[in-house]
Amino acid sequence: MKFLIIGLGNPGAEYENTRHNVGFRVVDTIAEAHGGSFSTERHGAVSTFRFKGKSLILLKPSTYMNLSGKAVRYWMEAENVAIDKILVIADDLNLPFESIRLRAKGSDGGHNGLKDIQNVLKTNVYPRLRIGVGADFGRGRQVEHVLGEWTNDENLALQEILVKSSKAAESFCTMGLERAMNTVNS
Repeated sequence: MKFLIIGLGNPGAEYENTRHNVGFRVVDTIAEAHGGSFSTERHGAVSTFRFKGKSLILLKPSTYMNLSGKAVRYWMEAENVAIDKILVIADDLNLPFESIRLRAKGSDGGHNGLKDIQNVLKTNVYPRLRIGVGADFGRGRQVEHVLGEWTNDENLALQEILVKSSKAAESFCTMGLERAMNTVNS
């Protein structure tokens, strides 16, 4: 059985340590834990390996956040992965920092990457793991916040969040969405 795990983010060194790239950081954490490495492929960096009898394909789209749907659709089709076997990992302003939520569907919540995926796939019913980056910003400063780098205090907690999120993604692949949601969201 194949799973496509997509970490959302923007390519390039200037975005590497931003809150918006937490999806990239989670798939990096998964790959590191399993000895996987990324190669540059069409529409993204890809790492493939076996985990508990499953084939995992990790994807960091190179299409930039606002065009993430193009990479998701391409890799779903290229690898013949059903929509219920994908997991999109993204930052979320609507969740407090350090919170994670696994969902079967939902709105884009103003997130341009999720909005593009929804438009390209023509549905909002696909599994996603939302990682809280908090809403500690002034009115109209959302873009600055998500494209800003982690604070020193946030960086101290970040490794634990990345590990917790990578374990949630692994649970999705091994337990199925419903059981993983019960574990992750409790």
